[in-house]
Amino acid sequence: MEKREDPGNAAASAAATPEVPAAAERGSGPGSSDSDSDDEGGASGLTEMDFLRNLLSRTLNLGSDKPEKVLDELTLEGVSRYMLTDKCKKVICMVGAGISTAAGIPDFRSPGTGLYANLQQYNLPYPEAIFEIGYFKQHPEPFFALARELYPGQFKPTVCHYFMRLLKEKGLLLRCYTQNIDTLERVAGLDTEDLVEAHGTFFTSHCISSTCRKMYSLEWMKEKIFSSLIPKCEKCESVVKPDIVFFGENLPSRFFSLMDSVSALVVCPQGQGSSSSSCIVPTNTPRLLINKEKTGESDPFMSLMGFGCGMDFDSEKAYRQVITGTWDGL
Repeated sequence: MEKREDPGNAAASAAATPEVPAAAERGSGPGSSDSDSDDEGGASGLTEMDFLRNLLSRTLNLGSDKPEKVLDELTLEGVSRYMLTDKCKKVICMVGAGISTAAGIPDFRSPGTGLYANLQQYNLPYPEAIFEIGYFKQHPEPFFALARELYPGQFKPTVCHYFMRLLKEKGLLLRCYTQNIDTLERVAGLDTEDLVEAHGTFFTSHCISSTCRKMYSLEWMKEKIFSSLIPKCEKCESVVKPDIVFFGENLPSRFFSLMDSVSALVVCPQGQGSSSSSCIVPTNTPRLLINKEKTGESDPFMSLMGFGCGMDFDSEKAYRQVITGTWDGL
């Protein structure tokens, strides 16, 4: 099963996604949602293979779909007009660290201000250890000390979060994929069925004992953390961990199991890098990137060879990608 990737890449796209702790980047990360695993029994091998097969097919431009221009112009206004038509009924938002930093939550890798640059007080062997499951099981204290600073409820949703809620109210939002763990999507009004929290969430917690796995609520965990106590299971006395994906844990099964046809993809403000997740949508799905700079572009050589499903904003073949640095017009 795919593991959580580094936060820089993690922050990537918005057919809607909020920020996630840095653990997400290194091939595994904080928080494969245990609630997903318990409720859905884990992603089956077939589901994962279907996901990889679809991703590979679109990356190599295989399959029957031929590129077709569905926007009357490659501008924000063109996207807005398209979203008002009957052709646009299922919008996916993929969001990353950018919409969380806009809410005042620090990212992980910004020099001087990022979380990784300010962890000296925890005496870690290296910064990423605070989100590694093996280190956590032996030394949970640093993580819970940091959690007091980042705990949900101290920050408010941004215009991006409420834009996704508006899509939901208009009956257009199919799903929000978020790489953030701050639960601001939920605060803004999205429900569990609206979300794929790719790097998990603070919303629920579980006992880490494989023979117990007792679930605990957000309020239960909050009380323990702000009492400066290491949360211990009331049933077996093992440590209780928020359902965020740590390095060394699998992504939630829900990430792999929900592959639908999509009318439009909205990729929102991100941190460094870009995720390949924008490749999961069909060839003729318009993709809107709301970001200060271009990201997620295909490798020039691979594009020349006819491969790749990354963003294409400038070539003569561009037909569905739009970038804007502002929400004005939506």
